[in-house]
Amino acid sequence: MTIIDTHPHIVSHDAAKYPISPLGGTRSDWSHERSITAEQLISAMDEAGIDKAAVVHSSTTYGFACDYVADTVARYPDRLTGVFSVNVLDPDAPKAMAHWIERGCTGMRIYAQGSTIKEAWLSLDDPRIFPCYEYAAEQGISIATNIKAKNFPELEAVLRRFPAVNFFLDHLGGVKFDDGAPFESAQALWSLAKYPNLFVKLVSGKFLDANEGKSSSSTKFSKIVAEFGADRCAWGSNYPSATGTLPTLLALAKQGLAALPQADQDWILGKTAQRLYPALT
Repeated sequence: MTIIDTHPHIVSHDAAKYPISPLGGTRSDWSHERSITAEQLISAMDEAGIDKAAVVHSSTTYGFACDYVADTVARYPDRLTGVFSVNVLDPDAPKAMAHWIERGCTGMRIYAQGSTIKEAWLSLDDPRIFPCYEYAAEQGISIATNIKAKNFPELEAVLRRFPAVNFFLDHLGGVKFDDGAPFESAQALWSLAKYPNLFVKLVSGKFLDANEGKSSSSTKFSKIVAEFGADRCAWGSNYPSATGTLPTLLALAKQGLAALPQADQDWILGKTAQRLYPALT
């Protein structure tokens, strides 16, 4: 089985070459407390038995300057691809996308909000972003986003309008599963499963909280696969933002998925990532 991580981050030790310029002006805690370099990521992947990875640019470290990810992909093209970010509200955003694609990145992420940006600074269905979606469709570039459940109507709007673009939802939109099967509290997520261009990212935090309340790993991930299909689910470590070693985070995912058929596990741990990032095949 090929194992692919769709969500590690890297941070350089060379702040002169790669200046710190976090989106929103506040740097994330993990990026200076437990960050890892490209070399450390490769070493951790080797230790964990992870074949390849789609390295996600750290917006809370570098804003829209994706040079470190691009330079790293150029150094390890057989192991890595890059997921870049641009200011999608900028009229020249498609040109910026073209730049990072030319530098070897094969995916894009719209960082809408997170630990340092509490409320979304954009709306996914803003017409100013439409040229970016159109360009992504032309180039076959998937778009990851960490939009929250309350903003799912925006996501649904672009899923309908741009069916040729594969959207990759980080952190399952933050929906809760602690009510237990059939997980009615996650109905907002299930309502989006009918769109074949929506993929969901199963990050480490979703394995850590899988047994909270009335939920369990077996019921939670079985339900997600039943709704979306394993071929639209992919694992992402969120390392090192997620605490723990990369081998530990992979083991956590494998344990959480153990109740699923092996074929489903193969999709989630590798094959779906190759659908989203063909450079990793």
